[in-house]
Amino acid sequence: MRILVVGAGAIGGYFGGRLLQAGRDVTFLVRPRRAGELASAGLVIKSPNGDVTLKNPPTVQADAIKDKFDVVLLSCKAFDLDDAIKSFAPAVGPNTAIIPMLNGMKHLDTLGARFGKERVLGGLCAIAATLNEKREVVQLQPMQSITYGERDGAMSDRVKAIDEAFRSGINGASASQNIMQDMWEKWVFLSSLAASTSLMRTSVGNILAAPGGRDFLLGMLDETSSVAAASGYPPGGPFFERVKGNLTTEGSPLTASMFRDIKAGLPVEADHVIGDLIARADAAKVPVPKLRIAYTHLKAYERQRAG
Repeated sequence: MRILVVGAGAIGGYFGGRLLQAGRDVTFLVRPRRAGELASAGLVIKSPNGDVTLKNPPTVQADAIKDKFDVVLLSCKAFDLDDAIKSFAPAVGPNTAIIPMLNGMKHLDTLGARFGKERVLGGLCAIAATLNEKREVVQLQPMQSITYGERDGAMSDRVKAIDEAFRSGINGASASQNIMQDMWEKWVFLSSLAASTSLMRTSVGNILAAPGGRDFLLGMLDETSSVAAASGYPPGGPFFERVKGNLTTEGSPLTASMFRDIKAGLPVEADHVIGDLIARADAAKVPVPKLRIAYTHLKAYERQRAG
């Protein structure tokens, strides 16, 4: 099974690196600068689950793709999706499976329109990782998972083959027959956390300590959950209780990566994570006043940053 990992940053570098470490046939699609870094220093992973240096990992640049791949693993930010599609399009053949690990749902339509819905699986990952100043992949916490599956819930032969390959190298890899529910539930948590901590510019614990903070956080969770339910994917059970716990833990330092990006003056996925949720709320006639305020805040930040 030939696997093309789009990018070798924190997420692609980590999961792709673990697959390469396990002897899988992995190639990283990278830009010239990253290709040079990997050629000189190798792909270095620093992790509570074990460090590894992979010397001279296979790389390819967009203008040099000649072959079709069985799997494309995609982990870019939403605002880079169009450029990413252009770069890996030559690698997609009739039997290629694309596994996107982007946030939200909008990317599924974009990828399906370009490559055909049948080539696009559902996917998500959970990992805390970053690139350090040496351009090494650093996993910050032991927790990790990557989940993938057919969007209609079938356990197809291709998903079984992908699952076998991924499980051989990645702890926490799993095929799901409820991938759309899984993706919606992640979106509910992510959007609630991102909207709340970005709008308030602080952690969950500090929001909870403020007057009305608990009601604000739970109100945001109620809004995102209502949109999911109206779309046919009501969150509930252990997941919902876990998310509720994460948003009501006194003193919690938890923040969203979106908030950390704002602090660093970086681009944010305002439209993909929050704006698209509001559009779906409007279509279902679900009121989401808190989400709207958070979205206006994010768009004002984007305007300021562009200026």
